[in-house]
Amino acid sequence: MRDQDDIREKLAKLEALFSRGATAGERAAAGAALERLQSRLDIDAPSQDEPVIELQYSLPDLWAVRLFVALCRKHDVKPYRYPRQRRTTVMVRVQQTRFEQTIAREFQTLHRELTSYFNETLNHLIANVMKSDGDDENLEQRQIGK
Repeated sequence: MRDQDDIREKLAKLEALFSRGATAGERAAAGAALERLQSRLDIDAPSQDEPVIELQYSLPDLWAVRLFVALCRKHDVKPYRYPRQRRTTVMVRVQQTRFEQTIAREFQTLHRELTSYFNETLNHLIANVMKSDGDDENLEQRQIGK
């Protein structure tokens, strides 16, 4: 809720700037910022006609789980897990459209960056520290029982 108040405050300041903008460039910049904040406010405002549903996310690893849970908590969504569910499964009760537009989109972007960073780090360690290429394409084929 505090985020919406901050956005409304910024909107008021931008509207004042837009109305008294001395040059066309200032008015255009203020107008563009005004539109971005207004769309963000529309996304953050809960829709009354969309029901809150339970969503289940099965994530690939514990790094992704930690990132997903952190993003949920950042946006005031309480993640949970049922007894005997895997550690890589996370449940949330949310309005699906709003969740996908904010948290899920942010998670996808950050997870892609995290995966890329891990891949680069692993390649660096294999090449420079272990002095190998780590190529698994030309592995020896062994017969079972021989």
